[in-house]
Amino acid sequence: MKFRFLLWMLGRLMAKASRDNPAFRQQLEGRDMVFQLHTLDGKVARHFIVAGQRVTSKRGTAREPAFAIGFKDAAYGFETMTAKNKQLAFMQGIQNKDIQIQGNPALVMWFQGLTKYLMPKKKTEAPKKAA
Repeated sequence: MKFRFLLWMLGRLMAKASRDNPAFRQQLEGRDMVFQLHTLDGKVARHFIVAGQRVTSKRGTAREPAFAIGFKDAAYGFETMTAKNKQLAFMQGIQNKDIQIQGNPALVMWFQGLTKYLMPKKKTEAPKKAA
């Protein structure tokens, strides 16, 4: 359930960023494709449609995704995508065959780069005035 919610939320965040964030939209330029994230057992799947510098998502599998990332199960997918060091978690998962990549690996790297635009900006504290 947590992984399904995470994928849904990822879709919402990418849709919002594709409307409001010029830097995110620039990353989408010239990229019209479908990609998906799913569990290898087929229980959870969500696909993301990139078209016209916008992102939308739908539950279920896509017919012919440009790339797909499959996690061994929902708990592992959630753990990997919320890890402090996501890059390390992904690399270990791929080496252990707990994560399977189908399609173009360069697009997977592009997707991982997109996620940095989705993190909320940290508020900087105003310097305190001396009394």
